[in-house]
Amino acid sequence: MLPRPWDPEKTTGASRLAPRTAESQHRLPRRWAARPSLFLVPQLLKLKRGLVCGPRQGTYLQTARNTLRQPAACPPLRVPSTMRAWIFFLLCLAGRALAAPQQEALPDETEVVEETVAEVSEVPVGANPVQVEVGEFDEGAEEAEEEVVAENPCQNHHCKHGKVCELDENNSPMCVCQDPTSCPAPIGEFEKVCSNDNKTFDSSCHFFATKCTLEGTKKGHKLHLDYIGPCKYIPPCLDSELTEFPLRMRDWLKNVLVTLYERDEGNNLLTEKQKLRVKKIHENEKRLEAGDHPVELLARDFEKNYNMYIFPVHWQFGQLDQHPIDGYLSHTELAPLRAPLIPMEHCTTRFFETCDLDHDKYIALDEWAGCFGIKEQDIDKDLVI
Repeated sequence: MLPRPWDPEKTTGASRLAPRTAESQHRLPRRWAARPSLFLVPQLLKLKRGLVCGPRQGTYLQTARNTLRQPAACPPLRVPSTMRAWIFFLLCLAGRALAAPQQEALPDETEVVEETVAEVSEVPVGANPVQVEVGEFDEGAEEAEEEVVAENPCQNHHCKHGKVCELDENNSPMCVCQDPTSCPAPIGEFEKVCSNDNKTFDSSCHFFATKCTLEGTKKGHKLHLDYIGPCKYIPPCLDSELTEFPLRMRDWLKNVLVTLYERDEGNNLLTEKQKLRVKKIHENEKRLEAGDHPVELLARDFEKNYNMYIFPVHWQFGQLDQHPIDGYLSHTELAPLRAPLIPMEHCTTRFFETCDLDHDKYIALDEWAGCFGIKEQDIDKDLVI
């Protein structure tokens, strides 16, 4: 059955077929409005292919849903000569429109290429332009750091307090006295130190730098760091006070070890052998807890729990005997213990002086242990872990 000619008054719904009018045939989408010459002719041809002829000389739009089974052949369309001329003119305009943007874009592309060539030409010969622009890669940076370390012989050259490393004429490291003015400025009073000639220095750096400049002189040989903090009046140590000092010192060493043992979990404050020794002290129910105890109580506890104090005395000697490890304590090795104690315990200096029985200015292990009341048969070098 053939579809009926389109009647606008009877057309309802989207399923109706509508012939294209002259106005609808030449209406272009908005996106083509800027270039009508490019799409006008193909659109006319497309509309022409979609039209079929039916009865009563009616022209119908052929679709997939409503297709004429036996469409009548329409009379051949004759294109006037004027229309042919317009079509040819529109084709020429379309060709020019397609060619014009390419010709206009050529200068821009050429300029970009020229600028790129100019930028590349500025890069030094043999250099990677990406690397020069972005920077060195991590691997290159590591190699550079290794070269710097290798070129600096002072990097791993150790100098004692008061000296710094410098290179000689042969590029070999050597230790020279540090200029005291190069030391960092002190932050507070706690950084100041007092020498044994009762002179206050801004810091330990200033003291050791000054001592280094006096090397080889009698004054420099006798100059030592006395204690931490600015110089102040230290009362003399009486004989009765000197006998009390080792009682407090022994108890303090024991409590320090117990505290390190309690806080050692994951901190590696003590070695495994030291932990085994301190564990026995920590678990002993007779242990005297830390506190401000009278001298009489400290003396009784030392007599009853004598074995608890043997290892703490040996441990402290091993902590101080470091430069070098030779079984003797020099004045410098004693400084880490003496310097903080003197402002609080005015008998510290006299106590260590009495420990040096042979007056050789060095304290051996047996002299050290004897000062703390450890019996000779209990002095053991193997306990210095």
